[in-house]
Amino acid sequence: MTTASIGVIGAGAMGAGIAQVAAVHGHPVVLADAAPAATAKARAGHAKTMAREVDKGRLTPEAPDAVLARITYVDGVTAEALAAFASCDMVIEAIVERLDAKQQLLRTLETVVAPTAILASNTSSLSIAALAGACGQKSRVVGVHFFNPAPVMPLVEIIPAITTSPDVTARATAYAASWKKVTVLASDTPGFIVNRVARPYYGESLRLLEEGVADCATIDWALRTVGGFRMGPFELMDFIGHDVNFAVTRSVFDGMFHDPRYRPSLRQQRLLEAGWLGRKSGRGFYDHADGAVMPAPTEDPALAQRIVDRVLAMLINEAVEAVHLGICSVQDVELAMTTGVNYPRGLLAWGDDIGAANVLARLQALQVETGDDRYRPSVRLRRAVQAGLSLLDGRRIA
Repeated sequence: MTTASIGVIGAGAMGAGIAQVAAVHGHPVVLADAAPAATAKARAGHAKTMAREVDKGRLTPEAPDAVLARITYVDGVTAEALAAFASCDMVIEAIVERLDAKQQLLRTLETVVAPTAILASNTSSLSIAALAGACGQKSRVVGVHFFNPAPVMPLVEIIPAITTSPDVTARATAYAASWKKVTVLASDTPGFIVNRVARPYYGESLRLLEEGVADCATIDWALRTVGGFRMGPFELMDFIGHDVNFAVTRSVFDGMFHDPRYRPSLRQQRLLEAGWLGRKSGRGFYDHADGAVMPAPTEDPALAQRIVDRVLAMLINEAVEAVHLGICSVQDVELAMTTGVNYPRGLLAWGDDIGAANVLARLQALQVETGDDRYRPSVRLRRAVQAGLSLLDGRRIA
């Protein structure tokens, strides 16, 4: 049987990573970018990565040549340049996160590839239905969302639109699974699973900062040391880049018709407006210049627990709400958050450990104190507490 040919458009870090994943697993790959410098950088990056894998003993000395020979690099995304994708069985776009640009690209691709080819988007928050709406054959458009860096991160979210055929969803899932990725199925809603459920990690931490509960360093320290998260929210936002992180928050907020649960932070917007994007610009919440000294946290255990309790209550509530609204299954939200953003535990299991009644009480107290609807508890959380049921498996625990 002929090995499927995979196309990737967008040779930035994400697109180059996806191309590498497919090529390592034996697929012929076509990788294109509008900027020749981007394809040249991707080519050099692939060669460097393969050499490093040999040095670490993960690849034989002969393997890199075979992997690199499978990748065809194309400069430009004009109709003429995209002719190189004519034989691809699936094309994944990983270009700029703009709906109009992605729609235009998919419209052009549709005229190039075979009628059976899958058109996939690596969008992190845009509507798959809106992307498919630009195409004549809407049934073959599906979301296939990798996490950065794609060769390392195990999770891929598969997002069918209401127009996507079950066969296309199954084929896209099978490709990702054959690349040894963990796949989860998400409904076509703003932020899908991970970017939606993770919003309170940033949003509630920003709220704690704005209220003067603690400074960035203390909140980061609390969530690392007491919460067990690998990175605190402010160091993580600086790492991701405020241009990217704020854009996702704004996209989810707008997509959810300005639900206060997802309200962006003016504090973060001001960083973005000032050009303080985080590590990439040398300044964000922290100073990342050479020789800069990181501020010391206030190592107060009681304060740390208060911070963690508040952020966790919001995260758990969001995971419960995602299941309640049919965005994903219980199993998939647990998998998504532990493999997509490396949370120390699945949020529903964590909620059972804390006690659903305790989570509910914290949210209700915050809602009464602030009058803010961002703290409204999920109906599913209320029902679980009333019936004495586990958030994770629905068994009776009280």
